Amino acid sequence: MAVKKETKEETKKETKEKASKQEEGYFVYVGKKGVMAYVLAVDTQFSEGAKKISIKARGKSISRAVDVFEIVRNKSSEIKLEAINTSTEEVETDEGRPLKVSAIEIIIKK
Repeated sequence: MAVKKETKEETKKETKEKASKQEEGYFVYVGKKGVMAYVLAVDTQFSEGAKKISIKARGKSISRAVDVFEIVRNKSSEIKLEAINTSTEEVETDEGRPLKVSAIEIIIKK
């Protein structure tokens, strides 16, 4: 029984950590899926009570992130742009060489 008790305590701790991360902010990481998949993710997070969402993308996915923002903004007049942050991130290639990749973060609020 002691093993189950520790497991429950660990589960409670993980749940608290996830809740604190959610309080810090909501994120949608844009990748290779279709634009509407990310629009649905943003809509879902707003319906769950998010006040602010950060749409993030790197490299070739940057244009897709901008498309997601434009579709979400055009769907609802409540959505406002808070900030756009750009940066360059350094990642490692399969060969082990450093590669600089552009990144964008679009912060929207309801």
